Amino acid sequence: MTSRVLGLARDQLLASLFGAGDAMDAFNVAFRIPNLVRDLFAEGAMSAAFVPVFMRQLALGDREAAWRLASNVINALLVVTGVLVVLGILFARPLVGAFAADYADVPGKLELTVLLTRIMLPFLTLVAVAAVSMGMLNSLHRFFVPALAPAMFNIATILCALLLVPVMPRLGLPPIAAIAVGALLGGVAQIALQWPLLRREGFSYAAFLNWKQEGLRRMLMLMGPGTIGLAATQVNVFVNTVLATREGTGAVSWLNYAFRLMYLPTGLFGVSIATAVIPAVSRCAARDDHAGVRATLAEGLSLMFVLNVPATIGLIALSHPIVRVIFERRAFLPSDTAATAAALQYYAVGLLGYSIVRIASPTFYALGDSRTPVQISIASVGVNAVLNVVLARVLGYGGLALGTSIAALFNAGGLLWLLHGRLDGLEDRRVAGSLARIVIASLVMGMAALVVNGALGTWMPGDTFARQAIRLFLSIVAALLVLGIAAHVLRIREFREAVTLALKRGGSRA
Repeated sequence: MTSRVLGLARDQLLASLFGAGDAMDAFNVAFRIPNLVRDLFAEGAMSAAFVPVFMRQLALGDREAAWRLASNVINALLVVTGVLVVLGILFARPLVGAFAADYADVPGKLELTVLLTRIMLPFLTLVAVAAVSMGMLNSLHRFFVPALAPAMFNIATILCALLLVPVMPRLGLPPIAAIAVGALLGGVAQIALQWPLLRREGFSYAAFLNWKQEGLRRMLMLMGPGTIGLAATQVNVFVNTVLATREGTGAVSWLNYAFRLMYLPTGLFGVSIATAVIPAVSRCAARDDHAGVRATLAEGLSLMFVLNVPATIGLIALSHPIVRVIFERRAFLPSDTAATAAALQYYAVGLLGYSIVRIASPTFYALGDSRTPVQISIASVGVNAVLNVVLARVLGYGGLALGTSIAALFNAGGLLWLLHGRLDGLEDRRVAGSLARIVIASLVMGMAALVVNGALGTWMPGDTFARQAIRLFLSIVAALLVLGIAAHVLRIREFREAVTLALKRGGSRA
């Protein structure tokens, strides 16, 4: 939660400084490539491929072999990502021009995007090392520190925005370059936060590289298709970025701000639940305990529904006041609020899909099946591409958000359907019953949010920040109270568990 709240604070600061203009568009496009890899490594393929292999070594009781595997993986990633970084820097201009060609129509915009891309590309290497560290700590049941690591990235970006933005013009660089520097320092900080805890656990880095090491080869075999299998959401967002560059100034930034808001519940609940579920599923799968996999998966899905279905309805119902309170100030104009809120509503439709994929896709890898998620992922990317082209003609940039959401739901539905067949069921009655009840409770909550927000607008008029924030706060409180009453009436057991989970500290072991 600390990480995501700081991420929101970072976005607020960037919106205030740069709004949704050309500089912010350029930064968002430039950061899309390293950010794509961050999401895949730190919250996706690394957990899916590295954790099961690393845990297998731990289960055999050979920690020294596990540490050797980790060092070898780090060194292999340093080589691979290092080559990619050098190539990216050398060919940054054609790379950026390939998916943001329309930026050439705005004087200096394409050149600015190329500069920012070159500055931020080394983030690929930094995030790869941070991801291995996160995977090791999660396998050792250390969740708090790796979950907090992304907060260091946000802190570094915020500090650079406050301290370096005024300095950049004196160095002959655009102010937005300070944010690119912050991204690099954030990558260093993520590693620095996790390394001491790893050392206390007994890890000692060794500088050697053995491509024939059995564990590394097994991990790479899983990680190659695994990356593709987990990439659907990020590839779809990437496709959106390409198409959004053709929708004029501001479209890329509106979509980015909206996606960040939508992804807040996924980051808080989806990734957190998946981080806990994946090791448990991997342990059951290693014992060929399909009943244990079903029970763990059903528990994770039910908890996911209880947390994310209300978040979906809440984001749709209160999109405009949420965006207005969080972003609308200084360079971020009322027109930006309206555009971002519309995109947020469309993105919220797919929130549940994004969260389900975080659990369902790694489950296949734990079961030793890396082909199925790849096939579903490729199909969903195709669905997204077709929908984006069609819907963008009707809804403009909003069609890109809606197409991505529908593709995410398609991806999640396909994975669950195939898991159902693979595991001879997913405790269907329990999961379906939980989903049906929480949908009803959430719809009642959404109606309450709309009614209360409308009534407060009449009783407490005014556009000052304080009045806007109070109206939004009271609307959310009223909605949560209604949700709690509805959950109690409908006897949603997972709701009580979710409340207990939310009230607990972020980790029992720091």
